[in-house]
Amino acid sequence: MAKSTSNTLSNPSLNSGTVNSDKQERLAKALRANLLKRKSQSRSRSELRKDSHKEKHDG
Repeated sequence: MAKSTSNTLSNPSLNSGTVNSDKQERLAKALRANLLKRKSQSRSRSELRKDSHKEKHDG
């Protein structure tokens, strides 16, 4: 019997809707944070390329 209870807890389709929506909210938040981080990295790299391009033409 203990085995069937552990299977119930590990099976996502048997979890309550609130647990699933909490997980979706956490995933959505993590995805947004990741997107913002990647955008910031992209902007930084773009600025570095512009700066190095200016230095080549100035020098």
